[in-house]
Amino acid sequence: MLPFLLWLFFLPVTGQTIVQTQADSYTRYELLPPVTQSFRIIYDVSATTPGVRYYFNTLRRGSRHTVERVTDLHTGEPLRWRIVDGLEAQSMGYTAAAEDTDYLAVELARPVPVNGEARLRIDKTYMDPASYFFREETIYFERSLGIERNSVVLPKGYELIACNYPSQVQLEEDGRIKISFINTSPAAVPLKLEARPLSATANTDNVARPELRREQVSVKVPDPGRARLGLNFSERAFQDREIVYFLQQPETHAFRLYHDYTESREGMDRYLNVVRAGSKVENPSAYVLDTGERLKVETLRGKAISEKGIDIGAPIEEDSEVVVIWFDPVKKGASTRLRIEETYIDENRYLLYEDELIWDRAFGRNRNTVILPDGWFLVDCLVPAVIDRTSDGRVRLHFVNPGPGALETWIRARRR
Repeated sequence: MLPFLLWLFFLPVTGQTIVQTQADSYTRYELLPPVTQSFRIIYDVSATTPGVRYYFNTLRRGSRHTVERVTDLHTGEPLRWRIVDGLEAQSMGYTAAAEDTDYLAVELARPVPVNGEARLRIDKTYMDPASYFFREETIYFERSLGIERNSVVLPKGYELIACNYPSQVQLEEDGRIKISFINTSPAAVPLKLEARPLSATANTDNVARPELRREQVSVKVPDPGRARLGLNFSERAFQDREIVYFLQQPETHAFRLYHDYTESREGMDRYLNVVRAGSKVENPSAYVLDTGERLKVETLRGKAISEKGIDIGAPIEEDSEVVVIWFDPVKKGASTRLRIEETYIDENRYLLYEDELIWDRAFGRNRNTVILPDGWFLVDCLVPAVIDRTSDGRVRLHFVNPGPGALETWIRARRR
């Protein structure tokens, strides 16, 4: 039986209605031994409705579910939770709950701040023979995945032999094979994977040989005629860096932006934003999305960078510029998610040419958004984008870059 105080928390809140919004969802499916027809789900999500104290996670019908734990990603501490049916979820204020569905009701560590978020990780296990099954020696994982970013990890000793959606494949440190992808469409992905056992002699060791030391190998190859040996790369779908550009009138060459970044390295107390050559930065600011705390921000140039002992990863020149955001050192097992805001001026990449707006810029992140200035309509867009409008009627373009390289965008617009 749950402790009395925990049950007290889950009493209905009279008159409170919870409108649930969320962002940055990522799901990792770890397939357990095939005979179990079960898989572990690690689900990262951010609750974004200001002021709410609860988050409701739908437990899919047709699956036998076991919840292991829920963790607050900012502090690394466990959160309180309970499984409720749809009627009880409605009585707790979540009016969108379906009566014939169960929900995981989670008490957040703190109310969601305005323009902030509460990040949590849900660790649960599903037994679902309809999604995960085997015939002879082949295992099948067939599941409709509505989350934008996903990964599936095969049982150890299995090889991937079929995947119906473009995906990244990586060998994990423990020898399991991981398949990951970013869904670039608005519809759920009807994912189908097939895998079969490897022979007992197959090598799944992920330790590079001494002559191919990973830390010494660059992604860029000095000699384009040679293969990259021992290349180490990160999972693109797991990366949670995103950026939104608010284009000002093109005569100014200016655009306001914010970008979100999660720091999880123990002891780290700063974020460095090295300003691109040819650009200028104005009015930088930053805050912690988890708490709403405003942070100290410094813009350093040339010699001042060296005097502060800042390493920008390149030689410091007279015109070198870096924005430094300071925050409390990250504790072990915790993380801090930052929102950094600034105005850029770039006369070379954002300009007015013969009465037309021209935006020509590369995106390194996997999720990028560009909002046109008021009064402009889209004429050309080189890279495929999802297009909608902001609440005040401006054209908004969403770019998803599932690959590891930069996305070279080019946008042209005209006055209405």
